[in-house]
Amino acid sequence: MIHPNVSAKATVRSVFVIGPDKKVKLTLTYPPSTGRNFRVIDALHLTAKHKLATPADWKKGDDCIISPSVSDEEAKDVFPDFVTVKPYRRTTKTPV
Repeated sequence: MIHPNVSAKATVRSVFVIGPDKKVKLTLTYPPSTGRNFRVIDALHLTAKHKLATPADWKKGDDCIISPSVSDEEAKDVFPDFVTVKPYRRTTKTPV
């Protein structure tokens, strides 16, 4: 891909993240002037391994959100110290 406002030689960078299930989990396209941010890889790992989601501006080590697909009973077993912020939003520490 070529960025139309830079030059014919400045390519737009594209990254494709493919999960262990061989499905595309993320596509990321950005101009050469933008650095890479791979916190998203950490977030994808949390979702795949622990059924956790990450809020906006999440940094490794910040609290995570327990996926709505996890029942309260399962959450008590897997995340014993979780906090219910709202009935639909439960948070827990990032697993080590």
